[in-house]
Amino acid sequence: MYVSARTDYAVRAMLAVAADHPHLVKAAGLAGAQDIPLSFLQGILLDLRRAGLLHSHRGVDGGYALARPAADITVGDVVRAVGGALTTVRGLPTGNATYHGVATGLRDVWLAVEHAIEGVVDNTTLAELAHHPASIEETA
Repeated sequence: MYVSARTDYAVRAMLAVAADHPHLVKAAGLAGAQDIPLSFLQGILLDLRRAGLLHSHRGVDGGYALARPAADITVGDVVRAVGGALTTVRGLPTGNATYHGVATGLRDVWLAVEHAIEGVVDNTTLAELAHHPASIEETA
């Protein structure tokens, strides 16, 4: 699995917003605290809001807050919100990969990789990362 800067920034931003819950987090403060370029972060926050993971509040006292509890948001939710599918084969969904001859079994390998990744990211919540970062290594 390739983790792009965008994906890494998105997960870090969501963890920072979760850590400040229930207070609103301003994009500029978040960018500075997480060392993320503000212009890049603003696009990420927009994607996270569109995916229903964040609420934005306008005005002087505005900022961002989680749209649902950190325990109900997985790393997989965040990754999909900013990057789409977790795995692809030649730019297409893994399940669409087709092979012939000696490579026929390769589709099953790619699907197993996809399921293994899903098993980690879809079972790791923001709350777990925020409170027990070492526990992820123990389950992998």
